[in-house]
Amino acid sequence: MRLTRETCAAASQSKQPDCERNFIFWKSESLSDFLPVPVQVKIESMDTTCETQNAAASQLTDPLGAVLTADGMCKFLVWAPHAKSVEIIVYGGQERVLPMEPLSDGYFGASARDISAGALYKYRLDGQNARPDPASRFQPQGVHGPSQVVDTRFDWSDADWRGIPLSKYVVYELHVGTFTREGTFDAIISRIAELKEIGITAIEIMPVAQFPGARNWGYDGVYPFAVQDAYGGPHGLKRLVDTCHQQGMAVVLDVVYNHFGPEGNYVGEFAPYFTHEYHTPWGDALNFDGPHSDEVRRYFIENALQWIEEFHMDALRLDAIHAIIDPSARSFLEELGVACHAAGEKLDRQVFLIAENNRNDPRVVRSREMGGRGLDCEWNDDFHHSLHVVLTGEQNGYYEDYGGVGELAIAIRDGFVFTGQYSKFRQKRYGKASTGMPGESLTVYSQNHDQVGNRMRGDRLAERLSFDQLRLAAGTVLLSPYIPLLFMGEEYGERTPFQYFVSHDDSELIEAVRKGRAEEFRCFGWSDDLPDPQDEQTFLRSKLNWKLKDQGAHQTLRNFYAELLRLRRQLPALARLDKNQQHVIAMPDQNVVFVERGHGSNPALILFHFGDGQVNARIPAPAGTWQKLLDSADSRWGTGGSITPDTATSSGEMELPIGPWALCMFIEA
Repeated sequence: MRLTRETCAAASQSKQPDCERNFIFWKSESLSDFLPVPVQVKIESMDTTCETQNAAASQLTDPLGAVLTADGMCKFLVWAPHAKSVEIIVYGGQERVLPMEPLSDGYFGASARDISAGALYKYRLDGQNARPDPASRFQPQGVHGPSQVVDTRFDWSDADWRGIPLSKYVVYELHVGTFTREGTFDAIISRIAELKEIGITAIEIMPVAQFPGARNWGYDGVYPFAVQDAYGGPHGLKRLVDTCHQQGMAVVLDVVYNHFGPEGNYVGEFAPYFTHEYHTPWGDALNFDGPHSDEVRRYFIENALQWIEEFHMDALRLDAIHAIIDPSARSFLEELGVACHAAGEKLDRQVFLIAENNRNDPRVVRSREMGGRGLDCEWNDDFHHSLHVVLTGEQNGYYEDYGGVGELAIAIRDGFVFTGQYSKFRQKRYGKASTGMPGESLTVYSQNHDQVGNRMRGDRLAERLSFDQLRLAAGTVLLSPYIPLLFMGEEYGERTPFQYFVSHDDSELIEAVRKGRAEEFRCFGWSDDLPDPQDEQTFLRSKLNWKLKDQGAHQTLRNFYAELLRLRRQLPALARLDKNQQHVIAMPDQNVVFVERGHGSNPALILFHFGDGQVNARIPAPAGTWQKLLDSADSRWGTGGSITPDTATSSGEMELPIGPWALCMFIEA
């Protein structure tokens, strides 16, 4: 039990003889430090009754769920304070029922020698409802079926893998189900070498926690510890991670710690995982600050450590942390960061936490010593929105706050565009300046699963833009001083949509999802027929068409991405992610943005033109002769040819002609 006012009073009134009693605290030293551990408090005398108490308390340090031990035992631990009794129902052959021992703080534990890997089980609460394990490692029969005991052993070949610095990350976001025809982890493996070939250094896998059915983005997961059965289960995921590490590629896993999905969500029957104090778009918020919130924190922190320790993940992408409501002095996100970084240190691997946050809040990555959360990086939607507007001209929905190259120049120069000013879309002021945030603390993109999939038709940029514009979009992202993210298929101009799809069983829920999606698009003024999320064809039409990457302009675009990433790696001015070592100028009258990267030391001069026709841009440049190193309008990229000269001379300023929707880069000759 915990040393609180109530437990202290209970201890003083206990009729048990005084002895060494066990109280649970949170330690702060290594990866097991963030699970409850017994700390003995010496009172006065000893009694043999304490041996039983100590044995019971020691069970609380076991991992949650069903775990096989080296001595042939299968240990079960579940947090279920809402139940007076819990039994394990073991299926297969003759059904068996095993009672669980009540422990302190609402936990129940049990051990058995004759339960092995592959055994199916559920927990029965108060002799009535039998439910899957909230910490299930595998759900082979879906979210309503029994949990399965898993042998976590795996023959890893990445013993020498130490990870890569965050500044070297070039992230490729993918959805397992639509990345290949097969839709499995094993099918991804055959594509890893191709991604490495163009310069990808990390894949980011959309959530794999067990969700209903076989079709879902992953954000409806209800078993955070269980790897989706339709994708290939835990061993399939480990094979993928191991292969990536053999190829020198890091792996980021998208995890959801702000809500549970609606179908198969039984955790509320076990314990107070939710609070009525706060509400989110998914209903009651998770309980990270109320009574019993220590155990909720333990559940999610233990899950994060599972991905790092058992699955060898290099980074976790935390979904929508703005929906994690937690005003605690020491927040859940801080505890999570400490635990994950400590795990990385103990394993001698570089481990990072990357947050999705729509509040433009630099405290997310500010050090804990300076009052921040201590995470490593956060997504920057401002960069995407400002780039999207200058490329497409769209200004509906949340794009109404962005209007031209001026905002894009700010995003390139500083990171956040909204730093406290009024937002018409939000109808309030929001954001704070990203001053002091290093370039590697922000992830930027021209597309991602949200910005594509949350459009009415799930249409990609390749459906609306020319190849000239696609190259310009790529250059804006990849030549920036931030962590770039590509969305699967972007590199060759994939044209298949990425639409929202589900495979729920509940007819009322299916209809609610349909209505909810339609409501989301009202502010954008989109009135086309909405693809049915439940229809399997919505899922199938979202699968990549890999044949495109070897065809004509698509292959040329892929080569352009590879060239951009080669220059990003090899040019010191681009490789250093120092946003303070750059000079950025917006020229709204010409729709031009000029960027000098590596300002003052072997700089690279980059000119972006976001408009039709030809312009003559007058730009500041150190005196001397400048050699053109890259030109998106060059004939090698399938265009009619460039009008920008190969060399230019500056006396402190020079004028360069540039064609429509083009970029060019110069270095000192």
